[in-house]
Amino acid sequence: MDRKINLIDILKDKASILRATLSINRHVSSIHVAILRATSHDPSSPPSDEKIADILDLGRSSRLAACTCIDILMDRLHVTQNAFVALKCLYTVHNIVSRGSFIFRDQISYHPSFGGRNFLNMTMFSDKSDLDTWEFSLWVRWYAAVVEQNLMVARAIGYYLNTENHNKVVVALLNSDLVADIEVLVGFVARISDAPESLSLQRNDLVYEIVKAASEDYRAVQREISVRVKEVEDRVERLSLSELTRVVEALRRLEDCKERLVLLFVNRKRNDGLWESVRKTRAELAETKAQREERRLVVVRTVSRNRGRDELSESTQCWNPFLEPGQLLLLPSGGGGGGGWLGMGPSPIAV
Repeated sequence: MDRKINLIDILKDKASILRATLSINRHVSSIHVAILRATSHDPSSPPSDEKIADILDLGRSSRLAACTCIDILMDRLHVTQNAFVALKCLYTVHNIVSRGSFIFRDQISYHPSFGGRNFLNMTMFSDKSDLDTWEFSLWVRWYAAVVEQNLMVARAIGYYLNTENHNKVVVALLNSDLVADIEVLVGFVARISDAPESLSLQRNDLVYEIVKAASEDYRAVQREISVRVKEVEDRVERLSLSELTRVVEALRRLEDCKERLVLLFVNRKRNDGLWESVRKTRAELAETKAQREERRLVVVRTVSRNRGRDELSESTQCWNPFLEPGQLLLLPSGGGGGGGWLGMGPSPIAV
């Protein structure tokens, strides 16, 4: 059942917009009003396309406007204790990351100074108004983590998701960078798959819309992973044992996410071709890895045996301080009653 916006929340929105409108700084006022309208307390509906477009247009005007917009948006996100306002702020941030201008993306990527793993700082968010808002708080924390991971992926691979094709970039990657890319992309998929297990997805349009936005990220990540899996397959013989191990583990982790992703997106983003490619490539890499480990073990055993022979040979050498260098020492025989100690015939040993 959808929640209905109450009178107090309506009055809060109107009062906030009125204060922003009366601001002396008209430039800041217009930006503030646009953000307030896009992030109202209405619990049932996401920001309209028109409201999101108004904000995206701000990022195309100037760097100052983009910076001001990000500052106001982040302040609202961090001050609010309302789960629905927080979700709408995150949805707006997500649209800036996915569809914003370069200036806009640049500003949000390094807010407040250098963006980090938890720059949105929503891991402890909790709307304790009632049981329903507590449940929606789970979606706030999940969605914030998804948006953060999106930006981390962009920094790692060198470009934003949902942009032009970068196959040529992948071909030019070093093996170590290729493996690192796969790990960070799989980490993003794992983050998306870790969605709350609640009924809000079916009963609330706002939650439905944020999951839909996350599904677009997932589709883009599928493409990026597919390109890199194909490249890894072409480079199998050139990967080190350590790199093989990391890729096999990453692909195994990816496969572990499949069931949760199918449930979350209700088969809309299934992409059976990718999963079959991942399965085959992981099996091939695992076989190559096992063969190399076996060869390595054989080499280690051979070296150990040879070393043992060398040590045995060295142990039979005797040193006698009373002999001159190059002089031979005859060792006594180990025959019947001779009391010999080596159990062998007289053996000349150079000292």
